[in-house]
Amino acid sequence: MNDEPAEPTVRDVSDWWSTAVSRIEPNIIEFRGRPIQDLIGRISFAGVIWLMLRGDVPSPAAEKLLEAALVSSVDHGPHAPSVAVARMAATCGIGLNNAVASGVNLLGDVHGGAGEQCVALLAEITLAEREEGDVDRAASLVIDRWRARSKYLPGFGHRFHTVDPRRDALLGLVEKAVAERVVEGTYLRAATAVERALAAARPRPVPINIDGCTAVVYGELGFAPPLARGLFVLSRSVGLLAHAWEETGQGRRNKGPMPPSILPTFLDA
Repeated sequence: MNDEPAEPTVRDVSDWWSTAVSRIEPNIIEFRGRPIQDLIGRISFAGVIWLMLRGDVPSPAAEKLLEAALVSSVDHGPHAPSVAVARMAATCGIGLNNAVASGVNLLGDVHGGAGEQCVALLAEITLAEREEGDVDRAASLVIDRWRARSKYLPGFGHRFHTVDPRRDALLGLVEKAVAERVVEGTYLRAATAVERALAAARPRPVPINIDGCTAVVYGELGFAPPLARGLFVLSRSVGLLAHAWEETGQGRRNKGPMPPSILPTFLDA
């Protein structure tokens, strides 16, 4: 008996990178089986994102809702760590792609990842609602479980916005989509139940933030929680690119986190 492994075939090599996302051959470019020439000029960038991730084309209403969520997350100024890092990186002699990548690499569980966690939170509430028959009770139970692990509730609270200016615009579109039966409204119902629970017995409410608002949209549209972070990265990359490009035109070199005239506090051990 010959125990030597068989020589790899061309099919073995082809199967190594098998994919249903794209087909690239001489004179052929297809995304999810759709020729690129049939997509150019006929579908929006948000629609292509949906196609690439989901394998089908969204309805016009779903596409509009996805695009609204992507627009809402584009930028939040240089005080956002990812933006600050992208701007500093742009002054260090690297390309725009490196500056954007530097900012993207800061989008972790704390900064930029709360949307993913919030989709999971809201999904847990929708499941509990079916068991409890009451969304407010379900939200209270799930909040207690999450608070047992962390004092922070993903998607709620903001450093300086008492009401996130993006909230009403984005959730208003979700409400419209619910009324038009584009989405079911279970994630929206869960999110507003959390808002009510957090506002109870507090002099100042804990607002839903952009991570929570977009989590509602992505959950309603059926995106898996990890994709909420990926979609946030796509959105925020636009802001990172704009800030990095602006910084390259300001003439600074080796820009640090604060002006050279301000020195860090030295802690004498």
